[in-house]
Amino acid sequence: MLDTLRTAYRKDPALKGGINALEVFLYPGVQAIWAHRVAHALHTLKVPFLPRLISQTSRILTQIEIHPAAQIGKRFFIDHGAGVVIGETTVIGDDVMMYHGVTLGGHGWWTDAKGSKRHPTIEDGVVIGVGATILGPVTIGKNSRIGANSLVIKDVPKNSTIVSNLANYLIKEGKPVAEKDQTKPTVPDAAWFGDRDKPKKEGPEYSI
Repeated sequence: MLDTLRTAYRKDPALKGGINALEVFLYPGVQAIWAHRVAHALHTLKVPFLPRLISQTSRILTQIEIHPAAQIGKRFFIDHGAGVVIGETTVIGDDVMMYHGVTLGGHGWWTDAKGSKRHPTIEDGVVIGVGATILGPVTIGKNSRIGANSLVIKDVPKNSTIVSNLANYLIKEGKPVAEKDQTKPTVPDAAWFGDRDKPKKEGPEYSI
């Protein structure tokens, strides 16, 4: 659980030192991860009902739904958190960061058989942006980045970056925009590549 606190301090620039550092205990992402650790431990021990009760109570309080059976590695961090859904057979590695509105889901009851692997595997060091949706038993390779609002239904190899297209003008300042003048698919912002090969300067470490 201390790993969760240290990770929040390291990855959230909004967290400052001193008395303000206590704000981390109010973070829904931190609360949801702690609740899941307890629920998952009880689920592993085959305790009935209680793991699901814990996860659903956490969902009401944090707006983050994590199935007790989901396997989550070390130093996992959810920033903001609202609207996150993590399905039953999801596997998440170490040092994964996720933003609000992310869904790690299945394809649907009409294709997903009970007892099968229905949800994604997220390998170590992956970052998943706001509103991204990853469906089915796909694998997101190590150190990859999934951009905001991306829809992923196929495996992503390690060290890859996926983004959705930027919004397009159909009408601008009251005038229709010709197709030839509409926005073309663009390369993601350089910030998405900045710390791939060299470590970025982290903020101050806090003693937890």
